[in-house]
Amino acid sequence: MKTLTVGIRRAEEDDAAAIASIHQAAWQGAYAGIIPHRALTAMINRRGQSWWASAIKRAASVLVVEVGGKVVGYATIGRNRSRDLKQEGEIYELYVRPEYQGIGLGTRLFQAARERLSGHGLKGLVIWALEDNANATSFYHGIGGRDVAEGVEIFDQKALRKIAFVWK
Repeated sequence: MKTLTVGIRRAEEDDAAAIASIHQAAWQGAYAGIIPHRALTAMINRRGQSWWASAIKRAASVLVVEVGGKVVGYATIGRNRSRDLKQEGEIYELYVRPEYQGIGLGTRLFQAARERLSGHGLKGLVIWALEDNANATSFYHGIGGRDVAEGVEIFDQKALRKIAFVWK
């Protein structure tokens, strides 16, 4: 029997291609039919391997989750960007390849991101999710998030509601 290891670590420049691939697969899986096709395609195409390599090089806080040495998910984290919410930390993105979803990797990545933010002295956490992304909203409710605020994102003149989930 082969044992697979699961690990979470800070992203390195060599991870850029894997993260770009995860980004494309996860965003297509999560947002196809929600975000207009042209806008979604443009957003995905903007974030290729060179974009991610640059983000990692600039010291952006990107974490990756590995299964058996293969990067299968990522999270981007930092200070809360919303002045209306008192939480100091924010997970900007948290995505796992569709074929690796539902086995606890997202929860582990969330916990690692939360611990990293807390370790930097940031109290409280916020994550925004599109209301129509039922998988995300269900996931965040399931790990104890409270929905406390709403907003709107515009994609090719289509307004989509987003929800802020918070943790203490």
